Amino acid sequence: MQRLAGVILFSLWASFVHASEPLPGDIIQDLNVLQQQQLADASESGDGSQEALERLITRATGQAARLQSGNRSDQWASALYSQLAAGAMARQGRQEEAAQQLANARERSGVPVSQRARWLREEAGLRRAAGQREEAIVLYEQWLDSHVDEQVSWQLVYLLAQEERWERAAEHLAPLLEQRDSLNEARQSLVLAVLRNAGQNDAALAWLLQGLDSQSAPEAWRQAAGLAQQAGQPGVAAGVWEMAWQLGKFTQPEERLLLIQLHLAGGTPARAAEHLTEALQNEMLPQDEQTLRLLATAWYQAKHVQNALAAWENLAEYTQQARNWRQVGQLAYSWGDEALAKHAFTQALALGDAEVESWLVTLR
Repeated sequence: MQRLAGVILFSLWASFVHASEPLPGDIIQDLNVLQQQQLADASESGDGSQEALERLITRATGQAARLQSGNRSDQWASALYSQLAAGAMARQGRQEEAAQQLANARERSGVPVSQRARWLREEAGLRRAAGQREEAIVLYEQWLDSHVDEQVSWQLVYLLAQEERWERAAEHLAPLLEQRDSLNEARQSLVLAVLRNAGQNDAALAWLLQGLDSQSAPEAWRQAAGLAQQAGQPGVAAGVWEMAWQLGKFTQPEERLLLIQLHLAGGTPARAAEHLTEALQNEMLPQDEQTLRLLATAWYQAKHVQNALAAWENLAEYTQQARNWRQVGQLAYSWGDEALAKHAFTQALALGDAEVESWLVTLR
């Protein structure tokens, strides 16, 4: 807030330079004296400084009120006194009151357009600091209607996100997305939050994919894959996770299992089966019923007959369940391997599956 108070104070010098109305000599002298006092107080602290600020505020607000109903020159002077009061109030942490002083200053006649714009932006910053987000949003949007300022635009997007006005935030965010290289982590998180909550998953995904490289953190890859799923692009999700795996971003068994599931959902079951086979060989995944069934399902979806039959047979031998042997027999029969079909149905019958008797009769 000290920085914002300094900005308000500094702009008083600019106000004299851009003045469109001449001021009487005594008014100029009084304004200069008050400003010098405020500059001196800015370097001090303690009760004495606070008392000096109070005296300055009393003097400035009194002069502003006295001159506000006069001619254009008087009203211009009134506005400058209000600005001085705003700077002192901001130093005291009275942001809302300081903002109101600048709002009053902007209403005076005789104030140059350029000065109104400066005070508009400064008031928006004070409203934001005071927690008056709605008021700050209105002022920032009004200022940006006739100005281009990246910093102000980011502040507005942040405020709109705080108010959960996602679609409006996305509108103001769009022209800022080209500055990706200059975005810190907080702004990158803001971009994703706005786009996702605005329902623009495709745009969020495209933005994420554009920035992914070998140096990207695992979380960035994870977010991209998640967004691809939400956008109804499971193949892209599988591709993103596959690339991250190859780059060593993911190394844990559960991360490889998710990669396998993404490949199955994304239409690349053969790649899922290859990952499963390697994981079983390296003992990264347990050789249990769930994993073996997943492998058999993957090869089946890939329409790889030999591998699918071998995987289903392996599952049936591991579980010794009649239903799994029956599955092996039915697949083998449909794919023309009668020898395996007969063996599988015989195993199922031995385990009490009477339904396979008709299949065995067919094979005799």
